Amino acid sequence: MIGFIEIIFQVSGVVLFLCAIYYYLHFKKIKRERKLTTVELSVYVVTQIAFFLLGSSYLLLLLDKGH
Repeated sequence: MIGFIEIIFQVSGVVLFLCAIYYYLHFKKIKRERKLTTVELSVYVVTQIAFFLLGSSYLLLLLDKGH
């Protein structure tokens, strides 16, 4: 049962990651066409920060496994 819950957790993480990529590209496209609203801009910025944190934490984890 614990294994099944862990699989669901990992799948949900992948789905959230794919949705974040979609919204990032969507807001990037809208930004070229018109000015973003306050909510759209905040989601765009939070998505960029989340991608940066994801990449940097993944890099740190990879570097930590080397020692």
